[in-house]
Amino acid sequence: MIRHRAPVAPTEDALADSFRIARHPAQCGSRAELGKLRADFVLSSAFLGHAPRFPYNSIALIADSKLRTKGEGSAELQSMATRQVEPSIDEYLRKRLMPVEGTIPQLAGIDMYGNSIPAGSVGGDLFEYINFQQRYNIDARIARALKLSTDYLEPLPKGQTPRNSVDAHVQWLKSRSGYIAVVAAEYRRAKVSEQLRIAEDLQELYTTAGVLLVDAQGHGIISAKIASTVHDTFHAFMLSELDRNGKTTPDFFEKINLRLAQSVTARNALGRDPNDNSREIATMLYGEIRPGGHFRFVNFGHPPPLVFSAEYERFMEIDKARMVQFLALGLEIPEDHPDRNKYLSMALRTRQMNSSDVAEITLMSPGDILFLYTDGVYDGSDEQNRLQIERVIREHKNDQARELCNAILEYAVKQDEYLQQIDEKDRIDDKTVVIIKRG
Repeated sequence: MIRHRAPVAPTEDALADSFRIARHPAQCGSRAELGKLRADFVLSSAFLGHAPRFPYNSIALIADSKLRTKGEGSAELQSMATRQVEPSIDEYLRKRLMPVEGTIPQLAGIDMYGNSIPAGSVGGDLFEYINFQQRYNIDARIARALKLSTDYLEPLPKGQTPRNSVDAHVQWLKSRSGYIAVVAAEYRRAKVSEQLRIAEDLQELYTTAGVLLVDAQGHGIISAKIASTVHDTFHAFMLSELDRNGKTTPDFFEKINLRLAQSVTARNALGRDPNDNSREIATMLYGEIRPGGHFRFVNFGHPPPLVFSAEYERFMEIDKARMVQFLALGLEIPEDHPDRNKYLSMALRTRQMNSSDVAEITLMSPGDILFLYTDGVYDGSDEQNRLQIERVIREHKNDQARELCNAILEYAVKQDEYLQQIDEKDRIDDKTVVIIKRG
């Protein structure tokens, strides 16, 4: 027979020892980023009786303090330990900015994997797989486009209210002087053709996988918030993009760029110090890979991709004319955008994006590797660092994408440790690597 012993209340000293300061603000950002000194307290596994540890909020800390003072019984301690505690803001951002392995797209002949290491408890790097088949109901979207292609062709019965946007536009045409029925019929046929094209483009998503990399300026919670803004904007606009076009277009990225620009309208400028140059700055690289190794991408201030040739065992030089790169998100507004004078811009682009601004890379042979990264791993300028990463890839070129990705991150971490031995003031940066390998 198993005897159950009554739990013994921990002593005041033991309970006090079960708390520790898990992180100092300096580890995840400057005072300016965090606004004030703060520390997250973690309840130790010795006190909880199980391994997971979680941050305690201020209310729980007050309760713990009172229990230590009063020496309350174990029943109240157990109740406190099992109480639901809301996650801290940094824990929340860390979880929502990291993808789970179940979202890795599965494409024939393509092996991909990414990983990220924040400089503190949370960082400004974000990467995400865009698994179209998992995230969106492609079958239902195609069916809707095909249905609209038949609905748009049917004339609106007299006296009925418009059933869709095409009916509404035809009704407007009829209200204009000089209306001709053939114009409405041509418009309906054009919209039918558009829906058929959308259905075809949606079909391509079955064999397309996307990857999003974002690197927000700075470190810590503020940077994570900026990265989260890009993340939310991206997915909100993606829903509209697939509805309107069935695929990503340059206009999609132009909208994201404008969303990150600093507004000069009264609502957003109120209370802003004219001498304050702070703004939400983030680089972004988004690309889509196909089974044949064709990678199309747009780049806003992000370090350019590198291609490792399995045959030549080195990084290949890529024609810079094929690697179009804009300034970081929000820093450059197109001159022909109707709202350009409503936003602050470091420079004015001569025009809005078009298909010529979408860069292309092709992994020509089996074993070729596409290396995507943030500047915490490689900033694109240090030739010695580039050669060392090339060496790591050469040593692991026959491994799966996961092992290769983690080997590069391990090298980057060791490099930071070495640099800090030389200069303790050397700042650790967030690190993200995504590997796409043609099988």
